[in-house]
Amino acid sequence: MIANTEWYRIFLHAAEYSNLTKAAQSLHMTQPSVSYAIKQLEEALGVELFARLSKGVRLTQEGQALYLHVRQAFEELDSAERRMKRLKQFSEGNLRIGANGAIIKDFVVPLLEQFHARYADIRIQLSQEKTNLILERLKLGSLDVGYVYLPISDDEIEIVSSHVSPFCVVVGKAFADLQKEPLTTQQITELPLLMLSPGSTTRSFVEMWFRSQGVSVEADFELNSLEMITELVERGYGAAFLPRAFVMSRIRSGSLKELRTVVPLPDRHIGIAVRRQSAPSIAAKAFIEMLQQSTDS
Repeated sequence: MIANTEWYRIFLHAAEYSNLTKAAQSLHMTQPSVSYAIKQLEEALGVELFARLSKGVRLTQEGQALYLHVRQAFEELDSAERRMKRLKQFSEGNLRIGANGAIIKDFVVPLLEQFHARYADIRIQLSQEKTNLILERLKLGSLDVGYVYLPISDDEIEIVSSHVSPFCVVVGKAFADLQKEPLTTQQITELPLLMLSPGSTTRSFVEMWFRSQGVSVEADFELNSLEMITELVERGYGAAFLPRAFVMSRIRSGSLKELRTVVPLPDRHIGIAVRRQSAPSIAAKAFIEMLQQSTDS
């Protein structure tokens, strides 16, 4: 830009008032200062913008062409400032969250309900995705916040908060007798096992627990949905390793039975991830602050 932005603002007022004195008054400037700014703009652009009349000024053909662009530009700036104000006041904005399916019900939804009650005008976009895809979308900037299973190792990702998510082994009523004594890892492998498909962090977590005891394991059912796994376990098709919070209501009702294991299952940890060294949106910042407050309380 070869000209001072302030010159364009002065030019706009002069064009709309067709009088330099009135333009100066509206701008809280002196008339000579307005005349000087317009002269500087004309010299910078190399065109004459106003015809000087005995009682005011009139845009030249070149001035009229410039006026249309300058008016539109300042209208856009005014619109941008109004939108910034609405965003700051939470009158509009987007919050984009990605979460693993098993995490949404027990960890994401309760906080979303609080956030939505406080900031009803913020549009919430929630995507159910695997951890690796959530991390990629965070780095691309298409998500603001991601709920992922830990650990992760990525220099571009920062974990701003975390929760513990205990896992358990459950069966349906058909296997209720197995509750009498803690089961060895080998005994568990002898049961029909229902697992998520290979590639999921939950599948890797379960397989790692078996490997840590020198036991290899194969799944009898491989599914993409924890809901479907839970449904089949409840119907008596076998055993599954599931987040305790995810199945607690069914354990309490008695439709699922939690088995004890000789070697305890380790807890899983859920991290709330953001892209490192990026400025979160106002909505995302408010959500993260609410999340951290709920963790501290």
